Amino acid sequence: MAKKDFYEILGVSKNATEQEIKSAYRKMARKHHPDVDKSEGSADKFKEISEAYQVVSDPAKRKNYDQFGHAAFEQGNPFGGGGAGPGAGGFNPFGTGGFSYSWSQGEGGGQQQGNPFGGGGFSDPFDLFEQIFGGGLGGEFARGFRRRQTYRMELTFDESVHGTQKTVEVERVEGNENKRVREKMNIRIPSGVDEGTRMRFGDVDIVFHIRASNDFQREGSDIFTEAKLSVPEAVLGTMIDVKTIHGKVKVRVPAGTQSGTLVKIKDKGVFSLKGKPGDHYVRVVVQIPVKISAEEKQLYELLLGSKDPKKKSWF
Repeated sequence: MAKKDFYEILGVSKNATEQEIKSAYRKMARKHHPDVDKSEGSADKFKEISEAYQVVSDPAKRKNYDQFGHAAFEQGNPFGGGGAGPGAGGFNPFGTGGFSYSWSQGEGGGQQQGNPFGGGGFSDPFDLFEQIFGGGLGGEFARGFRRRQTYRMELTFDESVHGTQKTVEVERVEGNENKRVREKMNIRIPSGVDEGTRMRFGDVDIVFHIRASNDFQREGSDIFTEAKLSVPEAVLGTMIDVKTIHGKVKVRVPAGTQSGTLVKIKDKGVFSLKGKPGDHYVRVVVQIPVKISAEEKQLYELLLGSKDPKKKSWF
């Protein structure tokens, strides 16, 4: 989905003055701050407003945005998991092995690697809010929000479709002195998590990244594989062994199957987070031989009747 125009988000024109932009941000931020707006998605709306303000309130960033649009900030979005991401060069509570921040915490976030807003910006919309409004409204909410940090976890394909258990080490911020405490958590990841799935474990949110499989392609709860057949197998029909995520299954391919046909194996896909099974689809690919023996050539010629024009083809 295309991102909304920053000026549209703030409700101002592209020729708006600095004071008009700041006034619009004050109005929108107060209205949609999660301490005030209890509707679903208010936190996301608040971050969207803050992101827009951080760009159009800065002359250099605004000039780039006016010229290139959102493409000017594609590398490392501080409000999501794309690109290098904030905190890429900082402390990683998970250590090595595929874990990284997807939400920047602490001070100086605007100067961290991967922040398109550059030095002196804000990586946290609540910090931006407090800079403009002071520490009154939203102080406690912002501190609570930051304590529920968001991390990115990488899973293998098998772990994502079958579920797994992980022991992870997270960092928490406790008390008014922002004391940092590291502790281990044992979490159970259910089957069916997909790329970008976000789950809450206690006061920690985890967004999952799934490694690609060499054997399977996944679309939602459905799995896709290919089966290569020879011309005779496609013409006459055959039985094939299909590897599914639940083990091997014998499948009959009917005679006359065309290349590209999808054969459905019901309920052999991924069990979704709601417990409903998907299906497994086998895409038939008919292989045409590049090189054939003299005997095979004679047989094909016999079938086609190409040696003697008077003879009728078998087809």
